[in-house]
Amino acid sequence: MTATENGAPAAVLAIDAGNSKTDLAIIGHDGTVRGTARGDGFRPHQLGAAAAIKGLVPLVAKAAAEAGLPALGNGALVEHVSACLANADLPLEQRLLTQAIDAQGWGRTSEVVNDTFALLRAGGEDSRGIAVVCGAGINCAGMLPDGRTATFAAVGHISGDWGGGGGLWQEAMWWAARAEDGRGDETRLRVALPDHFDLPSMGALIEAVHLGVLRPEQCHEMTPVLFEVAESGDRIAADIVRHQAHEIVSLALVAMRRLDVLDEPIDVLLGGGVLTAGHPLLMGSIESELHRSAPYAVTRVVTAPPVIGAGLLGLDRINASDAARETLRSSQRR
Repeated sequence: MTATENGAPAAVLAIDAGNSKTDLAIIGHDGTVRGTARGDGFRPHQLGAAAAIKGLVPLVAKAAAEAGLPALGNGALVEHVSACLANADLPLEQRLLTQAIDAQGWGRTSEVVNDTFALLRAGGEDSRGIAVVCGAGINCAGMLPDGRTATFAAVGHISGDWGGGGGLWQEAMWWAARAEDGRGDETRLRVALPDHFDLPSMGALIEAVHLGVLRPEQCHEMTPVLFEVAESGDRIAADIVRHQAHEIVSLALVAMRRLDVLDEPIDVLLGGGVLTAGHPLLMGSIESELHRSAPYAVTRVVTAPPVIGAGLLGLDRINASDAARETLRSSQRR
């Protein structure tokens, strides 16, 4: 059975494009995954919307070939393109990205939302919950079945954000540098961070980062080191981790207040590399702080691929059957 059975296009092209990687899936009307592809991170704020979407063309072509679809340019591949994209934070960004996707002609219809909604739909049994992503960056979204949502600008420091893997390693370096030159308290980070790269001192690490000797993806390796030092009992490192927990809880609580569900049972779905790593100090701090202000909220770490959530959102849009949704969900359990 091909994805173009009886001449009809496949149901959904699901796109989950994050800061560090992009996953695509072509999904049939019965909910089966017919083709997939994976690529690098998605950065339209650096490349521009049109160029960023154009960069997905080889991935779409790969997934389409695997699904048995015609070559690109021979009509719509799918009924609907469900694109959950990092750095699609502002309404203007979402409009420009939607226009860029429509210009490719991949689907008869399309919708662009922030990638946080992919996590929310992947982890929730229905369209109700709060999702907090803490990966390279940090973001949050809430959704209720009546269509109400709660979102954040989430464009970094200028929109009030703190943390995520990209921010945590820099915070760790900040404290370690001050410990080395005497401006700050002593912390084991001062030794652990340069040791990770076989460098003799924080001075050498600062030089390697500043001059680009260490690539950005290598710098992110300092975030797990931070958590290891925190778990060993280092006060400075532990305070950074607790600060991250506080930021995660703050996002969730604000979303709950906006949706007026603070005093109701609701799932708080946690995803992204920092959270799925399951660091005990971070997760314990989140649980205890959230429970104090939202005693009915239940946290759940989502390990399902967010592209499944993008696919479910797409199946929702075309009013697919419950059986199709369950088939797609079950594919992540195999």
